[in-house]
Formats: sequence, C-alpha cells, structure tokens
Amino acid sequence: MSKRILVLDDNRDILEIVHETLTYEQFQVRSTSNSTEVLPLIEEFNPDLVILDYRVAGTNGGEICKSIKVHPRFGNIPVIIFSAYLSNDHHLLNYGCDGVINKPFDLTELVEKVNNLIK
Repeated sequence: MSKRILVLDDNRDILEIVHETLTYEQFQVRSTSNSTEVLPLIEEFNPDLVILDYRVAGTNGGEICKSIKVHPRFGNIPVIIFSAYLSNDHHLLNYGCDGVINKPFDLTELVEKVNNLIK
C-alpha cells in the first residue's frame, strides 16, 4: 500500500508540480489550496505526511503545523513546511515541524526529504 501525503499551497502551479512529482514517486497525494481544509482532510485521508506552505491566505503553515502536532490523533504525523519568505529554518522548526524546504526548491530535495520522513 502506498504512503499518503497531504499538500497545502495556495500557489496552484507549485501545488500541481508537487502533486505530480509525488504521484510519480508512487505516493497517494491529496492537495488543497484552502488552509481551512487541512484538518478535515487529515481526518478523512489519514496521511502519512503533511506538506504545508508557510504563507497561505488567512493563516500560516506554522500555525496549522502546531494544530496538527498538538492533536491527540494526528500529533505523530510528520510535517514539512516550505517557505520562500524565511531563510531561518530555526524559526519554522519552532512550530514543531519535522522538516523545512526553502522555495524555490529542487524536486529531488523534496522527494528525498519526504522519503526520509516516511520510510
């Protein structure tokens, strides 16, 4: 059974590229550009990994990450945050994420980080 990944990004181009890349790598992928859908999608889709864009309309991926990490059922799900705005990974790690990818990013780096977190 393939691993499931949930991706949030409000940039449709990035969302499509990440979705296609991870699907090609044999993952089941669900994507959304709406930050309010993340927790309901986690409940429904039960992902093995969540990838969040840091800057999304209405909130930030760090706050969503904190919500995931304190949730009694979802707290053990690895979370990657990607951002074009912060060069300081430590700031993002303070949200409890398991990995950081700076935009623009290399797709090979994305796949490596994903594979390392959900072996």
